[in-house]
Amino acid sequence: MMSKAELARKAGLSTLTIDRVEAGKTCRLDTKRKILHALGLRVSDKDSVFGDRPVDHLLASPQSGDALTGGS
Repeated sequence: MMSKAELARKAGLSTLTIDRVEAGKTCRLDTKRKILHALGLRVSDKDSVFGDRPVDHLLASPQSGDALTGGS
């Protein structure tokens, strides 16, 4: 199991961004790619981690944060 801070560090993202993704907010495709690589997964594994979440060109507003859904 990896902490949120460790995942953020390995992915080169902020913990706030990880919070947004965990809360199911939309994010850039590049953000998903960074998270997948930090988890040691391939881009082809994206559906098992992110499901059918939409991809947006902008990050969602900086609110909320629960556990990353889907698996790691």
